[in-house]
Amino acid sequence: MSPLKILIMVTNVSLYASGHFKTGLWLSELTHIYHAAKEKGYDITIASPQGGNVPIDPESLQYFTLDKVSAIYWNDISFRELLNNSHHVSEVADEQYDLVYLAGGHGTMYDFPDDVLMQSVIRKQYESGKMVGAICHGVGGLLNVKLSNGEYLIKGKAMTGFDWFEETLARRKKEVPFNLEAAIKERGADLKKAFIPMTSHVVVDGNLITGQNPFSSKEMAKVVIEQLEKK
Repeated sequence: MSPLKILIMVTNVSLYASGHFKTGLWLSELTHIYHAAKEKGYDITIASPQGGNVPIDPESLQYFTLDKVSAIYWNDISFRELLNNSHHVSEVADEQYDLVYLAGGHGTMYDFPDDVLMQSVIRKQYESGKMVGAICHGVGGLLNVKLSNGEYLIKGKAMTGFDWFEETLARRKKEVPFNLEAAIKERGADLKKAFIPMTSHVVVDGNLITGQNPFSSKEMAKVVIEQLEKK
């Protein structure tokens, strides 16, 4: 039996529009799903809107945020090489996957929401009954995805994502291009939040799985693998 195939989408954006802070991919939101999938022997593809280099948010490399799994991969030269050479979404758009996963980081707020090709990949994946996962700011890539009937994919769906209070705690409220929590609600989704901000929270609604914040990375990977193994 051939291994399950997963596509992980990541950002190419390294700077907030103001230029005051660096941003990019939040490392743990890639490493935990990557590690879990690798342990299962899955076929993993990493792609980004522009292809090539994937910048890492320096905040995710701090002592208190760089967990053990992320540190191992960050110190792995071959893994770093993967991040320097991500596939362009156009190169992988026609493939079939068992999971399409949107990793987060504030950078995704700039290049995920309006990427038409990404939207097409996500719509095709979801409508074929295959799994779509997104974590933290990566859920912004779901905002403008419309199904074949013209409805927003997330309309009426139970889901989660980085909320506005967490944005305050992260001290990025004045830097972000939009309010992710408000945008999710505007699309008619049923936004679920962790009882305590900045703690792990994962929501499953059919073949849509979402995680709230970076602290959900480990649980998100566990839940996604469990759901894939059920298929």
